[in-house]
Amino acid sequence: MSLFKRGNVFWSYVWVDGVRHQLSTGTSNRKRAEKIDSKHKEELNDRRFQIVEADPNMTFAELDARFIASGSVRPHHIYHSQFLLPFFGDVPVLRITKSLTEEYRRARHSGSSIKEATINRDLSVLRHILYWAVDEQLIPANPLTRLRMARERRTRRQVLSVAEEQLLLSAAQGHLRTMIILALDTGMRRGEITGERWEDIDFAQKVLYVTRSKTPEGESREIPLSARLLKLLGAQRQTRGLVIEFRGRPVKIIKTTWKTAFRISKLRHVRFHDLRHTFNTRLMEAGVMQEVRMALMGHSSGSRVHSTYTHIELPVKREAIEKLEKWKIHEENLLKEQPTDQKQENKHASTESERSESGPPSSGSSTAGRGEARTQSLEKEDAR
Repeated sequence: MSLFKRGNVFWSYVWVDGVRHQLSTGTSNRKRAEKIDSKHKEELNDRRFQIVEADPNMTFAELDARFIASGSVRPHHIYHSQFLLPFFGDVPVLRITKSLTEEYRRARHSGSSIKEATINRDLSVLRHILYWAVDEQLIPANPLTRLRMARERRTRRQVLSVAEEQLLLSAAQGHLRTMIILALDTGMRRGEITGERWEDIDFAQKVLYVTRSKTPEGESREIPLSARLLKLLGAQRQTRGLVIEFRGRPVKIIKTTWKTAFRISKLRHVRFHDLRHTFNTRLMEAGVMQEVRMALMGHSSGSRVHSTYTHIELPVKREAIEKLEKWKIHEENLLKEQPTDQKQENKHASTESERSESGPPSSGSSTAGRGEARTQSLEKEDAR
């Protein structure tokens, strides 16, 4: 017996795992109260065994609004949602299917030269939101669990030559110049650089510790400081606080200063993240083993056997940075030996080679040829 009358109204009392749940039926009619009581028991039982009864009328726009309000959203979720909402916004969540994602893909391709990789990122966000809905018991299952993404073409990753580095550094000022040198000499991501603190730099041991990384593998990794970086940071040294600041405030966006530096230097445009690729490529050309490069850059070791137990000691990392410095000195010496007119020719040839998808490098440009070889020799693991 779970129905009890209090005054003129029946109440439903149900015990689940020792916890009492009560509900007013709002009626004095016993038959109607028994139906409400039965439904109350069924809902509690479904909740106990995590049986979800989704709202058939909830649209994706409503689900996306709940997801954003949950606080577990990231900037790229909001960015890709602006492309998902016009197509999926009014569609009930329970009617989202794999065939509908194919229609979305065709619609995104219509009238534009958008890449498959971009659409894959859109659909990955869509799938993530649906997984969140499953965790929140808003839908019983994710219909896009085994969604197959389109094959993506491997794009050429641009690498900065030593000559281009010199031009870029001469055009960059203040915190941007420090960020560029940090990226080129440590391989750190932009977010890791802007989050680096003076407390995490050991000047006595000449080691920088990365304690704020986007990946678990990159957390708390140690990177030996190059001579150039040690001198630069030593001149700016503080006891605490962020290493990269602008007028006493944290640096989040460098879009304007980055474009300005390239306009002044008249270089081909590259992304800031390409400086990380440059660091990896230079280490590779200096003869540093893949495992050491991965440890320095905080790359995931994947599913290799015994990879969990692999640890690169600090002396090995120091040796890798020393090889990088020697390689750079050698490249700078080669650059000094070139005639001025040949340097200009190399610069223009490198620019045209990178801008063209199929154009061959200039036959008279040894520096451009080396830059092309570096770009094509990047390994798949650097895509992370």
